[in-house]
Amino acid sequence: MKKHYLTKWVAVCSLVIIGSQLSAQSTFTLKAEVRPRSEYRHGFKKLINPDLQNAAFFTDQRTRLMATYSAPKYDFMVSYQDVRIWGEEAQIYKPTVGSGSAFAAVNQAWANLKFSKKTSLKVGRQEWDYDNVRILGNLGWAQQSRSHDGALFVLKDSVQQFHIGAAYNQDGKTPEQTKLLETFYNVTGNYKTLQFLWYHRDFKKGALSLLALNNGQQAKDSSNYFTQTLGGIGSVKLKKLKLEAEAYFQTGKEAAGKDVNAWLLAASLTAPVGKKGNVIAGVDYLSGSSLDDATSQNNAFNPLYGTHHKFYGYMDYFYVGNASAQMGRTIGLIDPYLRLNVPVGKKSMLQVTGHQFFSPVDLYTVPEQKTTKLSSSLGTEIDLVLSAAITPDIKIETGYSQLFATESMAKIKGGDYKAVQNWAYCMITFSPTLLVSKL
Repeated sequence: MKKHYLTKWVAVCSLVIIGSQLSAQSTFTLKAEVRPRSEYRHGFKKLINPDLQNAAFFTDQRTRLMATYSAPKYDFMVSYQDVRIWGEEAQIYKPTVGSGSAFAAVNQAWANLKFSKKTSLKVGRQEWDYDNVRILGNLGWAQQSRSHDGALFVLKDSVQQFHIGAAYNQDGKTPEQTKLLETFYNVTGNYKTLQFLWYHRDFKKGALSLLALNNGQQAKDSSNYFTQTLGGIGSVKLKKLKLEAEAYFQTGKEAAGKDVNAWLLAASLTAPVGKKGNVIAGVDYLSGSSLDDATSQNNAFNPLYGTHHKFYGYMDYFYVGNASAQMGRTIGLIDPYLRLNVPVGKKSMLQVTGHQFFSPVDLYTVPEQKTTKLSSSLGTEIDLVLSAAITPDIKIETGYSQLFATESMAKIKGGDYKAVQNWAYCMITFSPTLLVSKL
C-alpha cells in the first residue's frame, strides 16, 4: 500500500517538474520583411508647377531581418534594416573607405527584463507606438520608420497600464576628448532629452489614455529648452457607434526662445457599414500662429513624434517634414474629413477618404503688409487606397490621391494651384516567419 502511494507521489512530482520545464521554455523567432514601394509624385507635399517642374517616379525598398528571443525572465530583440532607392548604387558597388556609406542600420535592438508578470523594464533602441499614434508613433509608413534610444518601465494588469519612458541623446560623432567635458548634441530634427508618462485603462464600453510628455531641445549655445504636452484620448461605444475624442495642450519654451501656448482638439464618430465595413466622420483642429501674435510667442501645436501621414491627408502637405507657414509662422490646420472602408471581395478592402483643409489663422497675399486677406480654405484632398492579402505573408496595396488646391494653399506652399496635383503608389509587402524554435 505504501509503495502504491509512493508511486503516485513520484508520478505527480514528475509531472509537476516536466510541466514547469515546459512552461519555462524559451522561444526563438526569426522573421523577415521585404517591402518595395513605387511612387508617382506630381504635387506631393507641395504644389507642382508643370511649366517649370517634372513629376517624380521612383521605387524605394525596406528590407528587414528581425530576431526575437523570449525567455521566462527576459525578452530580447534585434531588427536590422536596409532602406534604399532602386538604382542608387551601381550594379558593382564597393563603398569607399571612410565615405560613411552603409547598407544596414539597427531599427530596433532592445532587452526587456521581466521583474514579474506585471512589471518590466525595456532598454535599448525601440519603437514607441501609443494610442492612435497622434503624438508617439513608429512611423511605419515611412520605409525607415522611427525608433528611440531609451528606457521604458511598464506596470500593468488586466485592465490598465502605466508606462514611464525616458531618453537622453548624445552626438556620437564628436571626438572622445569632447565627451569627457561636454554634452552638446548636434543631430538635427531630434530631441536632446525626452520623458513621458502614459496611463491607459480599458472599460466595458470604452477606453481612456492620458499622456504627459516633456520634450527637451538643445540650442546652439548648449542651453536646453523644454516644452510639455499634456492630454489624452478617450473612446466610448454607443450601441453600434464608436465615439472618440482627444485633447492636448502644449506649454513651455522652445529652443528658438519662444513661449509655447498651443493645443489640439479632435473627435470622430464611427458607424458600421455592412458586416466588415465602416464610415468615419471626424475633425482635427491644430492651433496655429497668426501674424498678430507676439514674436516671442508660438501658438502652433506640434504633434511631435507621431505618425502624421495617417491623419492629415496621404499627400503629406501638413506636419510631414515640410512647413505650412507664412513669414515663418506655422498656420495650424482645421481638417474635417469623411472616410469609408468597405470590403471588396473576401480578402480586399477599399478605403475612400475626403479631407477639406482650412487655415485657423488669417492668410494674406502680402503678409508683410497684411493686405488682401485670402480665403481660409486651403483645398480638398481625395485619397483612394485598395489593399489585398494574397496570402497571410504577402500583402499588396495601391493608392491614388488628388488635391484640389486653392490660392491660399499656393501662398504657403508655392506652385501652381490651378494645375493637377496628384500622387499614386503601389506597395507589396512580404513578411514571412522564417523560424520558430522552442529552446
